[in-house]
Amino acid sequence: MKKLILSLALVGVASTVAFGQKKVVKSAEKSLRKGELATALSEIEAATQDPETGSDPETYLIKGKILTNQFVADSSNTEATVVTGRSAFDAFTKALELDGNDSTSKTGKEVYKEVVAGLPDNLQGEGVYKIKNASVDKAIARYEEDDMALASKFFGLAADIDPSDTSIVFNAGYTANASENWDDAKKYLNLLLDNPDYNKLNAYYFLIQIANTEEDDQEEAYRLVKEAREEYPMDKGLSEFEIQLLLQLEKMDEAMASIKESLEKDPNNAPIRLRYGYLKEQSGDLEGALEEYLKTTEIDPNFFEGNYYAAAVYVDKAREIINEVNNLPDDEWEEKSDKMLAEADDLYKKAVPLFERALEAKPENTEIMQILFQIHTRLKNEAKASEYDKKLQELIGPNWMEG
Repeated sequence: MKKLILSLALVGVASTVAFGQKKVVKSAEKSLRKGELATALSEIEAATQDPETGSDPETYLIKGKILTNQFVADSSNTEATVVTGRSAFDAFTKALELDGNDSTSKTGKEVYKEVVAGLPDNLQGEGVYKIKNASVDKAIARYEEDDMALASKFFGLAADIDPSDTSIVFNAGYTANASENWDDAKKYLNLLLDNPDYNKLNAYYFLIQIANTEEDDQEEAYRLVKEAREEYPMDKGLSEFEIQLLLQLEKMDEAMASIKESLEKDPNNAPIRLRYGYLKEQSGDLEGALEEYLKTTEIDPNFFEGNYYAAAVYVDKAREIINEVNNLPDDEWEEKSDKMLAEADDLYKKAVPLFERALEAKPENTEIMQILFQIHTRLKNEAKASEYDKKLQELIGPNWMEG
């Protein structure tokens, strides 16, 4: 009999405790409605620790609403604000899990209730879309302050809530990339690649750049380029990327095939023709390389690389002749040296206008100025040599020749 009485007493105590915790949940909801958010959060946190109310979806639904209101009200928009928003999202996620992830249930409808402009506050959703909208506003505020790191965190929260919103997902990836958070940039940009209806060309460009430049992973960058070209076969930028990466990977035969294919489609593409020249130069065909480099300057007279590479070939050929002259045996010197040196000077003269056009494109390039100074000195163009000497003294210093 004593055992029975004790058992009944324990049941009574348990019921009282459970009822007490349910009262705490109701009290937390009342505090929320009165705007007493700190009190509401303290009460609901206690309820989450109770075995019964801690497994009730309603408890976490209310916790999510409390944290959401705190998130919205926090205008500091700091890392701590992001943490609050994430905690609110986590609370709603937990509420859904405890309710079987049923979006059509009472809990699910509360979590996914829309925020509609113009409706009274008491009819507005207090779930994840309220977090999303506020997070976007906070992201824009940080973006306008040029704080890309925090902007990306807020855009990222909104994107995690609604990954179907491609503009927000792109902004999350874009701002993460701008703040050099490569992992988050890849996370959100790769989400876009999985969307069949989204124009993902820019996402591919960012991912290729991250793989190639930031992670020094040319194989991954090349994989992305090939994947992108399947979807955007006519994009010229991707063609150029593919050739560049093949050259970096030293896949010369594949690079040559890709270049020829690209030039058939677009013979006036100066950057691709430049790479064609480069491949010819690497194979030992210097004349063929020079021909391609000069073609790029015909396509675009102001193309820096075309002018520079063509001029460099002329200089290399001139120096080769001068080395040959220096190695002539005495019995051939008198007969051949003057003609050979004149030939070298003619090559230097051909290089001059090309280097000058390259310098117009990059007027602070002291390397080209030094080359032009040396050429004009050799050709005894004293006025031009003096002109470049003066510029180099201004840019580098009076002792530039010693450097």
